[in-house]
Amino acid sequence: MVEQFARQHGDEVRVVGMGSQDNLELAGDFLAVTGVETPLMLWDRGFDSWAYYGVTGQPIAILVEPDGTPIQGWRGAFDPDEVLELAARA
Repeated sequence: MVEQFARQHGDEVRVVGMGSQDNLELAGDFLAVTGVETPLMLWDRGFDSWAYYGVTGQPIAILVEPDGTPIQGWRGAFDPDEVLELAARA
């Protein structure tokens, strides 16, 4: 769902995937197995991003301002239309 959203709406929002669980090698394996290409994928080895955004589990989606300030978060699935509406207002 995230890959499809990123492909369809990449001109409206920038989708970033953040890995921090397991290790960087397993994150690379995930990308190779799933074929995820569109979202920019980042790695946080220290869980600092989880602490900053208050993440307590996965999956989670967070809409943020360009400076990193959170706007809205979703645990599990997110509504693409809601994301686009909130992003347009930001």
